[in-house]
Amino acid sequence: MTTATAKAKTTRRRRAVSVRKLIYTILMLAAGLVFLLPFLWMLSTSMKPEVDVFIYPVEWIPKHWQAAENYAKVWSGKANFTLYYWNSIKVSVLTTLLSVVVSAMAAYGFTKIRFPGRNALFFLVLTTYMIPPEATLVPLFVLYRSMGLYDTHTGLILLGGFSVLGTFLLRQFVDGISNDYIESAQIDGAGHRQIFLRILLPLIRPAVATYAILRFIWTWNDYQTPFIFLSDKALYTIQLGMSAFADRNGQFYSLVMAASVSAIVPLLIVFIIGQKQVIEGISFGGVKG
Repeated sequence: MTTATAKAKTTRRRRAVSVRKLIYTILMLAAGLVFLLPFLWMLSTSMKPEVDVFIYPVEWIPKHWQAAENYAKVWSGKANFTLYYWNSIKVSVLTTLLSVVVSAMAAYGFTKIRFPGRNALFFLVLTTYMIPPEATLVPLFVLYRSMGLYDTHTGLILLGGFSVLGTFLLRQFVDGISNDYIESAQIDGAGHRQIFLRILLPLIRPAVATYAILRFIWTWNDYQTPFIFLSDKALYTIQLGMSAFADRNGQFYSLVMAASVSAIVPLLIVFIIGQKQVIEGISFGGVKG
């Protein structure tokens, strides 16, 4: 009887846990759908004729499809979306590469290389994060004008090439790497370059991939920096192009939504490709903590 009673209690406990997990899953699914509603409405609107945009109740699945016409007007109209895409891809990819390299090297230097004033210098770097970006726009604008970097993609890439947040995040991961790896490599005659490239980077690959995805998304979505430091329309990124397109076609919601969907697609692709690395990075950080 004692064994049977214990088994019954265990069974009831497992059922209770299963019910809680089911309820939690349903709640999370409902919350996810709520967050997805604006995107689903935008996607649906981009495929409708203009007269069907504000029909109530909302037609989530259009009765009259006009997706080809709407997207054709976006890509083949006066707004050169192909050029905007290329500019954004170039700036975002190069900025991400530069920022990841600089942040990873800084993280390695602040954790695995001993030099006088290391902690004080890192604290000084962190204090710059408290300065609002808006407070540095005017000095940066004057500096870039004097250096000939204004109205160039090179200037945008250099502006995003250093990130205090990226340095801090990667430093936390690098700090969790045992010094035994570094010391063993040094005994074998490896220098800092070999240690950094062959030992450190493979060990923190999930963290690097996570930051790279975040950096790409931040750069792609950035509107303020290109708006301040670019004036030539041939250099416009997708966000400036979207703004110009909305100013010209703001009364046509179907076209604006088609342009918005086009601007979001690369972000979805990047996240879908890199979501495994993001999950690994979060898990690695959770285990470390």
